[in-house]
Amino acid sequence: MTDAKKLQYYLDSPLMKRIVELKERDFADKDKFDYAPVSYDDAIENYKRIVEITDEVAKNIIEPNSESVDLEGPHLENNRMIYASKTYENLDATRKAGLWGITMPRRFGGLNLPMPVFSMLSELVSAADSGFQNVWSLQSCIDTLYEFGTPEQQAKYIPRICAGETMSMDLTEPDAGSDLQHVMLKATQDADGTWRLNGVKRFITNGDSDIHLVLARSEEGTRDGRGLSMFIYDKRDGGVDVRHIENKLGIHGSPTCELVYKNAKAELCGDRRLGLIKYVMSLMNGARLGIAAQSVGLEQEAYDQAVSYARDRKQFGEAIINFPAVYDMLSRMKAKLDASRAILYQTSRYVDIYKTLEDISRERKLTGDERKEMKKYSRLADAFTPLGKGMTSEFANQSAYDCVSVHGGSGFIMEYKAQRLLRDARIFSIYEGTTQLQVVAAIRYITNGTYLNIMKEMLAEEVSEAVKPLLDRIAKCVDLYAEAVDKVKADNDQAEHDFLGRRLYNMTGDIILSQLLLKDATKDPEEFEKSANVFVRMAEEECVGSHAYVMNFKADDLKNFVAE
Repeated sequence: MTDAKKLQYYLDSPLMKRIVELKERDFADKDKFDYAPVSYDDAIENYKRIVEITDEVAKNIIEPNSESVDLEGPHLENNRMIYASKTYENLDATRKAGLWGITMPRRFGGLNLPMPVFSMLSELVSAADSGFQNVWSLQSCIDTLYEFGTPEQQAKYIPRICAGETMSMDLTEPDAGSDLQHVMLKATQDADGTWRLNGVKRFITNGDSDIHLVLARSEEGTRDGRGLSMFIYDKRDGGVDVRHIENKLGIHGSPTCELVYKNAKAELCGDRRLGLIKYVMSLMNGARLGIAAQSVGLEQEAYDQAVSYARDRKQFGEAIINFPAVYDMLSRMKAKLDASRAILYQTSRYVDIYKTLEDISRERKLTGDERKEMKKYSRLADAFTPLGKGMTSEFANQSAYDCVSVHGGSGFIMEYKAQRLLRDARIFSIYEGTTQLQVVAAIRYITNGTYLNIMKEMLAEEVSEAVKPLLDRIAKCVDLYAEAVDKVKADNDQAEHDFLGRRLYNMTGDIILSQLLLKDATKDPEEFEKSANVFVRMAEEECVGSHAYVMNFKADDLKNFVAE
């Protein structure tokens, strides 16, 4: 499992000083709450303590319960979802540890933690049980309610989440999966103004939660995203039944429900008609960062399981960890893990700065410099989030697959954890937007030169002498990337553009993750230099191959790929 001490490395970043400064409002809470930090150093020490507490809960309770939860899973009883019995132990332990509502301001009972720390806690919980991480991390839905809800809604709901009540986001429907603009769950108003919800939601993670954020059609006669609004549903009010719990391949601890809304009372969250356009985007971006953390946690566990088995397993009189075919897989798993962490925590920092500045703007007018800063980090967060979600979730799948491969036949046996990691990982690149949808989210930043400019800026940064040869190799990859992007743009064929988008996306991710990893290798060569060497080789392999593919592709070639 994740080493909490090593994880704290990611708190040592120049951006953390700015994050703490913004998050703590010059430590305004120090005289109101005895647990509020009084200085930057105190804040960092506080974050470290919370990471260590979460680590203890994850290792001593959640992980030992994980096999039982996987085998039992949730079940349906009188139209209500019942968790696996050990899930209730996990919930109780995290509540007693104060690990709920943790990003919320202290006035609501929260811990006011910044996003990088929340990502660390998510990683730790996921390494213990990625299914339970879903249940626990959906508390982040409260960020959207905090951002867009009324003061009355904030006062009503946020303290409940801080006390350990659960959340869900009810978006998907039987006929509206990724295409959310076709959501048809109906929202109507009674004569007294009370909103009522009627319809069906499907594939809802933790769907029988205490508090739901629901996307529904509030504007009669509309058929697109402009007719959708966001609502708050409180389970205490009744009106929603669980019709079915999906029998899934993995993450058995995370109940996936089909819900039937029957004249359920609800509250409008924010403004009408902005449900999909504004509020779901906020929800989804938060969820995508959460899945990146979930992916990293599972990557760590897959790597640990593979290394442990490879050290113990002997073939032909020698431990298999000494076989090139095996240590090649293990080194790739470790490189992907370190690269995944690099983009996860960098993205978390970008998100935290712009989100906190947005929050401050609701308290006072921002200065000109602050507005520029918010715009800068909003752009970076928007560009990095689809890379973070897509790359880490794909790496988690690859690492889980390799973990099974290292185990050989044993990896196919249910008694070993490797098979569960493979089953759990498969959903990461599907939910909250498939990898192809992350390509769609990223493609405008590919074609408008945003990523290329980021790459060039990072190429200009100082690195250690030991990794300068790697930087030169990355620079060549950047040249290949720029040429491939220019070629696709020059061809000016939308079908070709869409078809080749995934290869351009992979090149983008490989290069930027390489550059982030070089920064880590410069700062801590003992921990990251090996991974940097391995990852850059993988990036080269991908970039050279993708460049050749793109440069030799013609629009007319598409006819060879179209399904009959």
